[in-house]
This record gives sequence, structure tokens and C-alpha cells, in this order.
Amino acid sequence: MNIKTSLENDGIELDKSFFDLVQRYKEHLMKWNRVHNLTGARTEKMIDEFIYDAVYPVKFLPEVKTAIDIGTGAGFPGMILAFALKQTHFTLVEPLQKRASFLQFIKADLKLDNVAVRNCRAEELESEPYDLVTSRAVTQTDMLLKLSRPFLKNGSLLLFYKGEKVFEEIDNSLRYKIVKAKKRHYLLIES
Repeated sequence: MNIKTSLENDGIELDKSFFDLVQRYKEHLMKWNRVHNLTGARTEKMIDEFIYDAVYPVKFLPEVKTAIDIGTGAGFPGMILAFALKQTHFTLVEPLQKRASFLQFIKADLKLDNVAVRNCRAEELESEPYDLVTSRAVTQTDMLLKLSRPFLKNGSLLLFYKGEKVFEEIDNSLRYKIVKAKKRHYLLIES
């Protein structure tokens, strides 16, 4: 089953331009990954699983104008969300030079006006409010909350891509919900 069919089966309809961008992204990622080891996803099937995982939240996310993805890696989830949410401006934060260079290349090659790449650690960025803060496979929830604090304003949303341990990491004083899909737990927190 291809990624388009998987998403449609889950009620996620994305336009043709999303799949065109994804195809070009996958071709570049496969080529760069052989040399630079950008991600553990080595096959097209694995990359499709990562893409599905990254874009699934469009099913439940409200419309936002600005987003920051902490620890983007090879583009999961920030770059993939930027393909789907063209009206949202994404700041992709990645400290590793080889990954940041790849993200910058993708931004230029795919002519993405809604993406900015920052080659640094989140702690090095100036405080600036965003509507949405995302992060996948970076660290535990309490540390992600600390890293996110400089980027929050009243009403900001935090979307953390977590595994089953999310239930052990969550502070019940937070306003949150957990959306489960396949092997992923999406932790959505309101600031």
C-alpha cells in the first residue's frame, strides 16, 4: 500500500502538490542518505512510514500561522508538515551541519517559501513566539517543555511525537490530549 492510499484510508486528503514534493524529497533523501547517513530510514518503505508518521497530525491540528520544529533531523516532522501546511511558516532547527545542509538544499530545490532552516541548538535561538512547537524523538517530555518555553505564547500548541512511554512522562497538571495512530502517540499540549 502506498503512502497516498494509507493517508486516504485514515481520512487524510492532501493535494497533488504534497505528493509531488514528497516524491522529490524522497529521491534526494535516498541519494544524500547513502553518503551522509541523515536518517535510519534506508528504504522507500521506511521513508514512507516516517512521512506518514510526520504528516498524520494534519488530521487533528488546527490552522496555525507559525511553527518551529526542534531537532528536525532529516525533516521529520517539520519539513513534511511544511509540504502539507503551505499556509504555515516553519522554522526547522537542526544542530548537525550535514542535516541542516540537506534541509537547506530541499528548501531551495523545492522552492519552499514557508521554510526557514536554523543550523543550531534550540537553546541558541532568540526567544520568539510560535503558534505550534513540534518535536520528534529528541528527548523526554519534561526536557522538551523546557526547550519549548522561549517559543511559547498564550494559546501556543506543542505537538510531541512520542512512543508508549508518553504515559509515564506526562504531567497531569498540563492541558493535553494523546492521539494514538499505528505505533505513534501524538502528545498535543495547550500552553
